[in-house]
Amino acid sequence: MVQSLADMDRDLQQAFRDLEEIVAEVVDLERAGAVLRWDQETYMPTGGSESRAQVLGTLARLAHARFVSDAVGELLAKLKPALEELDPESYEASLIRVTAREYEKLRKLPARLVEEQARVASVAQVVWAEAREKQDFGLFQPHLERLFALAREIADHLGYPNERYDALLDLYEPGMRTAEVEHLFTALKERLLPLVGAIGEASRAGKGAVDDTFLRQPYDEAGQWELTLRALRAMGYDFSRGRQDKSAHPFTIHFSPDDVRITTRIIPDDPLSALFSSIHEGGHALYEQGIPRALSRTHLGEGASLGVHESQSRLWENVVGRSREFWQFFLPVAREVFPAQLAGVTVEQIYRAVNRVKPSFIRTEADEVTYNLHIFLRFELERAVLNGQLEVGELPAAWDDKMESYLGIRPPDLARGVLQDIHWSMGSIGYFPTYTLGNVLSVQFYRQAVQEEPEIPQAIARGELMMLKEWLRRRIHVHGAKFEPQELVRKVTGRPLDPQPYLEYIEGKYSDLYGLKMG
Repeated sequence: MVQSLADMDRDLQQAFRDLEEIVAEVVDLERAGAVLRWDQETYMPTGGSESRAQVLGTLARLAHARFVSDAVGELLAKLKPALEELDPESYEASLIRVTAREYEKLRKLPARLVEEQARVASVAQVVWAEAREKQDFGLFQPHLERLFALAREIADHLGYPNERYDALLDLYEPGMRTAEVEHLFTALKERLLPLVGAIGEASRAGKGAVDDTFLRQPYDEAGQWELTLRALRAMGYDFSRGRQDKSAHPFTIHFSPDDVRITTRIIPDDPLSALFSSIHEGGHALYEQGIPRALSRTHLGEGASLGVHESQSRLWENVVGRSREFWQFFLPVAREVFPAQLAGVTVEQIYRAVNRVKPSFIRTEADEVTYNLHIFLRFELERAVLNGQLEVGELPAAWDDKMESYLGIRPPDLARGVLQDIHWSMGSIGYFPTYTLGNVLSVQFYRQAVQEEPEIPQAIARGELMMLKEWLRRRIHVHGAKFEPQELVRKVTGRPLDPQPYLEYIEGKYSDLYGLKMG
């Protein structure tokens, strides 16, 4: 077995360099589009939506056409025999393998479909924001109908083993099937729904009572912003290679490992919203900043999947950010910024407050226990619309019914119901299961980290978060997208995706907080 193309004949070396050059051009076009999308979500005037949509559509079409060109197909065919001789984990073998996988998938999509999806989604995001503000689903409905129609068309071009959702899910979580998601969600429901019920009963009985009134008072915007920056710096987010801005919906976007940007959202009387949004997005950003520069300008220079990506954000937000150890370190920091609001508050008080379980309307504000119920809801609704079992116009009522069924609450308005989230307006259909996959993997990865480095929890309590960051970089980030997600999970933990560590974590933590005896 040879280690690199440098050990092979010159024709193969030249073919590989030619492939690298084309892929780099494609990535450059994709990142130009990403810069424009970031601007659209942060600073672009709303009147610019139509012209911006045209530009984004053109860039998407050009990138797609360049990538699925005959030239790429011919180079991949020439390089395919080299895979039998190269080390499968080498840069060269990984680039050929991943590029071939994406080429075979994306060449099935017509260029005009790729352009239209980008253009329609760009306009839809602006309309969604207006519809949410005006509480008018009818304003957004025709755009969402078009996005679902395009999603069906994309799925039909890609092909699928069982149902259309398989094709869309594979775009975000390569190798995952809808049936596997359904099986996982069923297993989680069997344990999470009784836990939610038991916590509700305990709360009504006064057990595990949480006093979080100190969080329900004004926290000025400048102080909240400072708090988010201190948390991000402690995590190791490199501000010389990134920045934080404000947006209607927090997100992370990257243009290279040296330019990874995040946004957050500040609510005056809820300091946890901005703080945990920044920690969450910071987890995504650390992943992107941790991918080797050598993989940049290739499709290896990104996360293995959105589920793996979400595992990083949920690990930092929940497993770390809502732990006792984190607040042993961070409460004094927070008190420096808000001395009056946090005077006399103990570590145990704030630990209980940040882990309070109470069904809420907004997914991004949900506690750990009820969060996945929001994902089950989204998965079931978008799958039903995609399969023709539910009309887009029926979504508001269906949303409210499912929220009442899963969470026992009914949204009082559309902004806290079907219009709460930006992702459908982006055309991200088939995306939502990755949030729950990320929750499950966050604990599986963290348990492995502590097994290998048992001092990590104590280091967190001292404010030394870099130990965990470096473990994640060394074991996960360094690989970029070289491996499919399930292969990466096995490589890191020695096991496939396993919900048991997550369920043990959730049941153990919240049984302790609420005095429960589960099982």
